Amino acid sequence: MAPRRCPCGTGLTYAACCGRLHAGTATAGTAEQLMRSRYSAFAVGDPAYLLATWHPATRPGRLDLDPDVRWTGLEVLGTTGGSLLAGEGTVAFRAHWAAGGATGVQEEDSRFVREHGRWVYLDGDARG
Repeated sequence: MAPRRCPCGTGLTYAACCGRLHAGTATAGTAEQLMRSRYSAFAVGDPAYLLATWHPATRPGRLDLDPDVRWTGLEVLGTTGGSLLAGEGTVAFRAHWAAGGATGVQEEDSRFVREHGRWVYLDGDARG
């Protein structure tokens, strides 16, 4: 059986891509990498990772993922800042989902900042 591909769409295996971040053996080097790993956390059902990578000022007290929602694809539409040496950045994305026979798309411009040397999700604005 072939290793499963990462849900974030890089083409790498989950273990070589976002799985390392979810396991805590690596951290995101860019805002886009963090955004992709957060999408993958939704796809694999890892709310602990989502909370751990959320800025303390905007992080909810708890996060309950809907088990009926399947995340089916990610498109990164663009980035601003968020490089290896930057302190902040934005990532525009389109995430596809399916639930109960329905399908949909979530589009967002997400803002990320470095907190104690690590990228964290600050907030996002819905697109469209």
